[in-house]
Amino acid sequence: MEPSRSTQTARTFRSPPLTGLQDPLPDGAQLDNIKTQIDLVLLSLESLTHLGSEAMLQAAEALGVQEMVGDRVALWRLRQSNPMRRGSGGRKKLDIEEARSLVLMSCYLAQEHQDTIRDAVTCLEELTAQNRRPYQAPILGDYLDRFTNLYQERMEEDVLSTQDLMTLALRLLVDLLFYSAPQGARRLWLALLDRATTKVP
Repeated sequence: MEPSRSTQTARTFRSPPLTGLQDPLPDGAQLDNIKTQIDLVLLSLESLTHLGSEAMLQAAEALGVQEMVGDRVALWRLRQSNPMRRGSGGRKKLDIEEARSLVLMSCYLAQEHQDTIRDAVTCLEELTAQNRRPYQAPILGDYLDRFTNLYQERMEEDVLSTQDLMTLALRLLVDLLFYSAPQGARRLWLALLDRATTKVP
């Protein structure tokens, strides 16, 4: 019997150990901002691939980080640490080891869905070259609608305008392609540190 795609990905995914994502280390202010960035990366993945918490937990198991993300409640608490989320006040603080685990999971899932991500980015590039709006392609229209709905459902109101929200969604989509590549986890970690010094998102 042929191995499943998820099994093949688990065998071929080249994830650095958690200690490989430690240089440089974020300071307290950066770590607080990183919470938002990681949650948005996962939101983008959810919007494009329709994956749910079960797929994220399977990724945690494949990567050996169940201690950090062992069940749906633990996953919810980690993502709820994003200060932009509704009702996030007083939620659990995200520590460095948990942040690294979510980075590895994000890149594992991005690699697992790399074909879908690549198709969407290629479509975006073609429409941009033709000076056409992203909504004119079904894969992008569905992605943008779902991203907007999930963002507005989960985040505090009036954080971004409609145009800024679309720009954010498309930027995250392109970023996912880079995170799905070899060394994607290292690239995402460095991007998180860089963006943590600027205004989110």
